[in-house]
Amino acid sequence: MSNRKINKVVLAYSGGLDTSIILKWLQEEKGCEVVTFTADLGQGEELEPVRRKAEAAGVKEIFIDDLREEFVRDFVFPMFRANALYEGLYLLGTSIARPLISKRQIEIANMVGADAVCHGATGKGNDQVRFELAYYALNPDIKIIAPWREWDLNSRTKLIEYAEKHGIEIATDKRGEAPFSVDANLLHTSSEGKALEDPGVEAPEFVYQRTVSPQAAPDKATYIEVGFERGDAVSVDGVAMSPATLLTKLNELGGTNGIGRLDLLENRFVGMKSRGIYETPGGTVLLMAHRGIEQITMDKGAAHLKDELMPKYAELIYNGYWYSPEREMLQAAIDKSQELVTGTVRLKLYKGNCDIVGRTSPYSLYSQEHVTFEEDDVYDQADAGGFIKINALRLRLLRARDKNARKNI
Repeated sequence: MSNRKINKVVLAYSGGLDTSIILKWLQEEKGCEVVTFTADLGQGEELEPVRRKAEAAGVKEIFIDDLREEFVRDFVFPMFRANALYEGLYLLGTSIARPLISKRQIEIANMVGADAVCHGATGKGNDQVRFELAYYALNPDIKIIAPWREWDLNSRTKLIEYAEKHGIEIATDKRGEAPFSVDANLLHTSSEGKALEDPGVEAPEFVYQRTVSPQAAPDKATYIEVGFERGDAVSVDGVAMSPATLLTKLNELGGTNGIGRLDLLENRFVGMKSRGIYETPGGTVLLMAHRGIEQITMDKGAAHLKDELMPKYAELIYNGYWYSPEREMLQAAIDKSQELVTGTVRLKLYKGNCDIVGRTSPYSLYSQEHVTFEEDDVYDQADAGGFIKINALRLRLLRARDKNARKNI
């Protein structure tokens, strides 16, 4: 960042200890006016206390925006059309929230005439990359302040001392070593650090916030039906719902049945490995349901190509390239594949498991006439012999060549 004077900055503000300290630090060290922005992405917290904290800190322009519907409609659902999983397991709950927060932060900066934006991500993690790639993609000339890469408050003790010196409210559980840190939104919870840093030790049960343990889940299975139109979920058990309402419902159903827990040792974009405990109950159900409707509506070639593209697509989101041309190119291909992905999937939820037990669609490619084990008039089984011989030709030629070559060695 250049040394040019910053007059006004938009801070991504949660009201927690770190961003409260950042707010004061910006006022004291940078001498600039601070505008706070808090996004309601369904993290499940009361946000009015955040407003009161900002007001108490002397902030004049405070933005608290309910972005839940936009989050699910424009970010979560497009990602789920791709069945995106990072490193085969992670449903990208934190990653997919960052481009929306960044987008709104830049919009507010433009609206209030701010010179800069500021985030509270540390210099060790992925979020600093995700925020800043998005900022630059949306406003190439924006100035970015990343306090964790500038200040000397590099320990919990120093943060608490700074807070006490400046009269910043500290929650009682912040006065010692926090057991773990949590990021949450409507799609998932992410817990990491402290008590979770040893990857060889099982995470304690108290870490989980949205799911009961599979052992404590109901002894009777729950059956649900998820309806889809053009690759997006639109109903649960026949009841039409908005995107955010639908995901909230799936979170309730999945969480009650112990679905969606993940203990992952992942490779961060910055190079180190980190251990995270994730809960994505509704997302896990949604992924399985989407897979189910694709099974009956998507052509084999298109489905297999889409699965080949998925790891690259997921990596782009994980690394912060939501606004990149390559992600948009992949999205166009994925969305094209979803034009007839419409119908209903029946799922069985039981003690941590989510199983597809039925799927129907007006655009089904399933032909019982062709696949039946009974007599049929549409498929001549003798045709398979020629099909196999043609596909075996290169193997036969290879074997013949190798056999002759060995004779001459």
